[in-house]
This record gives sequence, structure tokens and C-alpha cells, in this order.
Amino acid sequence: MKENKISLAIVDDQSLFRQGIVSLINDADDLEITIEAASGKELEDLLSKAVELPDILLMDMKLDDTTGVELNAIIQTQYPSIKVLVLSMYAQERIVFRMIESGACGYIAKNCDKEELLNAIHATIKSGFYFNQISLSAMRHAAAHINKPILNLNAIPIELSVRETEILQLICQEHTNIEIAEKLFISARTVDGHRNNLLVKTGCKNTAGLVVFAIKNNIFQIVQ
Repeated sequence: MKENKISLAIVDDQSLFRQGIVSLINDADDLEITIEAASGKELEDLLSKAVELPDILLMDMKLDDTTGVELNAIIQTQYPSIKVLVLSMYAQERIVFRMIESGACGYIAKNCDKEELLNAIHATIKSGFYFNQISLSAMRHAAAHINKPILNLNAIPIELSVRETEILQLICQEHTNIEIAEKLFISARTVDGHRNNLLVKTGCKNTAGLVVFAIKNNIFQIVQ
């Protein structure tokens, strides 16, 4: 990856769409496509040989040889440092929610405009997630069917401290560790410790998962 550039991989079996995204990304001064694949297998092969992994993977939900659900599971297990952004024609809420709950950092419609795609990439790098109206609607409806007590991903009841709850709410507001530290008058290292504790307690894989957890359990309210 070139210095100061966000590196991206893309996997999509529609050649024309994929090439269009590659051209759009490479036109941006701070972005570059480092891996381009037409199938899940090709992506896995390229990732296994990569000297440096991409920061973000733009992933289609339906590929010739696999599904987004299956491929996302592989990425989360084998390459957890890669942030997954789903680019899809399919916006069914159950699929959107399932992907985000399984570790994807955002879900974007393929007919989105250039500005939303670029915003999604930058938001994911800054905050660890990008939630648009598609994502928020899916989580809002999921939250409506969740009852207390607070459960982690293994359905085990857990308790969060006041400080953990406070930090989780600030994470949901897209604040970085440094910004949270400044607001709470503590060190960024302390915030990072609380963030890691939250991941362990909740069983979430990443920041996006923490936001889903907070919304499901009414720790953070979605503002219309």
C-alpha cells in the first residue's frame, strides 16, 4: 500500500461493475485498490499471497462460487483485521442484519452514489463501521424483538458497568478512542481497555458488532 493511502480489495463477479468501482476508487487521492477478484476462491488465493492485507474489502453478496454470508465468515475467521463493506443489490432486512451481526462493518446498495461509497469507506476507517438507513432500519426492527436482560452473543446474561455503558454509547456516536478519552477525561489507553473488555463481554468481533449489540439491547437509541 502506498503511504497514507487506504487500501481496498473488491470481490464482485460482475466485471463491468467491478471495473467501475476500481476506476472510481483509484481516482481518489487517498484510496487505492490493491486486490481485485471475480470470485470468492480468487479472493482467498490473492489474500493468502498478499504481502500486506487491504484495510477494507468491498464484497458482493452473491458470487458465482459462494455467498456473502459464507465469504464473510471466512474473512472474519482468517483475516479479522480486514473491514468488510457489503455492496449488494439485495436489501432484505434479515440479510442486512445477519451480515452486520456477523461482523460486516456496513451494507451499501449497489445503486448508491459516489459520495456515499466514499463516505462509507472513510467512516469505516475512522469509526469501524458505516450504518446508513438500510442498516439502521434492519437493526431498529431487530431491536423491537429483543427483550431484557442483556445477553451476549452466546445468550448469556451480562452486566455492563456505568463506564462501559458510557463508552459504548460514545462508540455508537462514531467517536474515536482519543475523542472519547477527551470527553471523559481519561487516557486513550484506558478507553482501549474498556473497548476490549466490551468485545470480550459481548462476544462481538469488532466495533460494528458493538453498535449492533448496543442498539439491540436499547443501550443506544437510533435517532430518526
